[in-house]
Amino acid sequence: MKKKVSRFIANFFNIEASGGILLMLAAIVAVICANSGLAHLYEELLHLHPLAWIPGVNRLGMNLSLLHLTNDGLMAVFFFFVGLELKREIMEGELSDRRNIMLPIIGALGGMLLPALIYSFLNQGDPLAIRGWAIPAATDIAFALGVLTLLGSRVPYSIKIFLTSLAIFDDLGAIIIIAIFYTKNIAVMALVAAIGCTAILACLNHVGATKKLPYLVVGFFLWLATLNSGIHASIAGVVLAMFIPLYSHEKPDISPLKKLEHDLHPTVSYIILPLFAFANSGLSLKGVGVEQIFHPVPLGIALGLFIGKQAGVFGLCFLAIKMKIAQLPSGINWKNLYGVSILCGIGFTMSLFIGGLAFHENAAQQAFDERLGIILGSLISGTVGYIVLRLTSPRQAIPLDNKG
Repeated sequence: MKKKVSRFIANFFNIEASGGILLMLAAIVAVICANSGLAHLYEELLHLHPLAWIPGVNRLGMNLSLLHLTNDGLMAVFFFFVGLELKREIMEGELSDRRNIMLPIIGALGGMLLPALIYSFLNQGDPLAIRGWAIPAATDIAFALGVLTLLGSRVPYSIKIFLTSLAIFDDLGAIIIIAIFYTKNIAVMALVAAIGCTAILACLNHVGATKKLPYLVVGFFLWLATLNSGIHASIAGVVLAMFIPLYSHEKPDISPLKKLEHDLHPTVSYIILPLFAFANSGLSLKGVGVEQIFHPVPLGIALGLFIGKQAGVFGLCFLAIKMKIAQLPSGINWKNLYGVSILCGIGFTMSLFIGGLAFHENAAQQAFDERLGIILGSLISGTVGYIVLRLTSPRQAIPLDNKG
């Protein structure tokens, strides 16, 4: 029996979609907890302060609740991982070839602009609600790739490359949005400390330091300074990633960046993102009816994710290809492109993250729950995208790359 369980667990984690499945399960467990006798315990757990016993933690501004520790601490590690992936792809991956980056860049722009416009149109005139304009502009790469994986050999490897590239640019756009539009009042001394830490990282990179420990130690103080500066702490993760060297001058066959990315992947996929989903998906369905669903905030998010994403991504990509600004990747047809555009409407992780910054950071009393729109929009996009790709793809699509 133990061998069967061990074999099942090993096989599960070998599945590419396992991270997305865990993310979904964590969200389901959170919703169950929020709508059962465990609701009070769930809320108490999220508001525990696990670091309160550490001397000096209040002075450093680190006495965070479990919810804030997840969103400000663990998500900084997630953004660090995203930054490592982005740097590797730009320096030597698919994004290093200019021919491969134009279409996903244009698709990502369309997929951010149109959802934001739809949401803003439905919520114009409400100064609180309008803060959530960026919520439907994000794509969840883990969930979207998880859906693609379920289709197996029906879709060529080039579709996965296109979706991954688009999601990376989408994440970059989300990072810029967070830095510019969701930054609170700036604490000058903490910001100066953060700039100082960044300068030290630049020096380490310039002198060719390849040991991980100095970067990570300085990175921790960068995170701490950013946390207290008013800029969201997740930005520190991206900044740190940009200074991790791709290769060692002394040992060209060793890549500090790739090793860190490889080591972090299971932690991010199987621990950090599921914990984030559990902490942020506890949507209470008590009293939820037609009025709540059709409130401009959840409705704007759901329509932005499902309608805005597919129309923005596919529409701008179509125009770019027809105007010969970009080209349709080899192995992808228009039907495939449309199906992938729908999958881009899965905005779960990043949408929840931005939603927390837009509404819950200020502890505003609101007559809506943005999570309702995020869950509905992401669920519909994932389901419809899967159906469209399944119906429009042959049973045995030949991968363009043996990796797929």
